[in-house]
Amino acid sequence: MNAQSEAVGDTKADETPFVFEATFRAQYERIARVIARVVRDPARAEELAVEVFLKLWRNPQAQGEKAGGWLYRTAVRRGLDELRQRTRRSQYERLLGFARRVPTPEDVRAATEEQERVRLVLTVIEPRQAELLLLRSHGLSYEQLASALDLNPVSIGTLLSRAQQAFRKELQKQQASTR
Repeated sequence: MNAQSEAVGDTKADETPFVFEATFRAQYERIARVIARVVRDPARAEELAVEVFLKLWRNPQAQGEKAGGWLYRTAVRRGLDELRQRTRRSQYERLLGFARRVPTPEDVRAATEEQERVRLVLTVIEPRQAELLLLRSHGLSYEQLASALDLNPVSIGTLLSRAQQAFRKELQKQQASTR
């Protein structure tokens, strides 16, 4: 044996082996608390803490004297990743909830009844008011309404307000008669 191989052998003998179980027992609660402060869910934080220790187990370079700092840093990052995932998930669920919601037969029936009530009210109020309300519901501006109905643009606001009042009044009258 030469001097260099003896030195390498002595260094390996002096190093204490990394004991994963001891590190887990000593650090688990602290790591779970760190994650819980980030995600605000203690149960989920415990699950994520286990994932962090699994990462430590699989990463021999993180094991050793600096394992505590590595665990803390990884725990914070894992907590932040969890928050990002939650945010994305809730955004996707909201978007898909609106897009994929299939109307129930009750929803269809209620919408159909509401459309019929509106149509009936529009036939009862003055034709000019009904035209004004319909065109406005299609997004026409006051100037476009005035041009389409050959009215003074200054009076559109007043005429529109009167048409809305007439519509509400007739709708309430019809709702009262159906009860």
